[in-house]
Amino acid sequence: MDPRKAVEMVDENTICVAAILGSTLNGEFEDVKLLNDLLVEKNKETGWDTPIHVDAASGGFIAPFLYPDLEWDFRLPLVKSINVSGHKYGLVYAGIGWVIWRNKEDLPDELIFHINYLGADQPTFTLNFSKGSSQVIAQYYQLIRLGFEGYQNVMENCRENATVLKEGLEKTGRFNIVSKDNGVPLVAFSLKDNSRHDEFEVSEYLRRFGWIVPAYTMPPDAQHITVLRVVVREDFSRTLAERLVMDIQKALHELDALPPKITAKVSVTTVEATPVNGGVVKKSVIETQREITTAWKKLVMARKTNGVC
Repeated sequence: MDPRKAVEMVDENTICVAAILGSTLNGEFEDVKLLNDLLVEKNKETGWDTPIHVDAASGGFIAPFLYPDLEWDFRLPLVKSINVSGHKYGLVYAGIGWVIWRNKEDLPDELIFHINYLGADQPTFTLNFSKGSSQVIAQYYQLIRLGFEGYQNVMENCRENATVLKEGLEKTGRFNIVSKDNGVPLVAFSLKDNSRHDEFEVSEYLRRFGWIVPAYTMPPDAQHITVLRVVVREDFSRTLAERLVMDIQKALHELDALPPKITAKVSVTTVEATPVNGGVVKKSVIETQREITTAWKKLVMARKTNGVC
């Protein structure tokens, strides 16, 4: 997200602006500080009170330990709420997440359900259903057992192992690193030359070595870029990072020995367009995809209520 463009879109109907601390695609931290400063100025000019919500599902357990000076949380006056996933870098198995508000007043009472059939009034903001408490107990245990220093050691180790993986991939000379150094400890990378084989084939071949490394295309306006992504967690050791690099090199070696894909590459595939002056205009598939995406965007935007962000 470009904070400047986001603030330009804010109007009197905007409920809040959501910033992501740790993109799913490349692990990047969005600039919450800049977003806050720009919104403060806009609120002063307009008299509005547009707040910020921070989606820190991944970064909430990373930034406090690796980047303590990074201002993204309640140190910024417009940040009213933050969510974080305990089952990601909170070091707990899947099924737990947290949301925290700056003040009790920031959570409207009409959004809270009150139940008393268990013997006392119990306010809740979540959907009510029967569920075990094991994740809560595990999170409580980890917080007490590890403490700030323990979590910091784990996150620093994750970052170091991600650096080992990144440097190993760079040494092969076959990949471009798409992820940033500052952010979630993950490595997103793409092939420098995919004229013979692409990232999806690399991902498929890595399964033969026991690795599940997802390959995916980037969002609209960058959908022509395909990347592979490795998320480094606390159980991903330096030894595993070095082994993964070796297995990637083996997969590339096997792919190099195979003939190119039968299907034509996007970069050279063309489709016929409307004849002009007796000739035929050739368009690449990427150009066609962009035209389709643009048309759909216009259609969706036309149906949206004017003035709503």
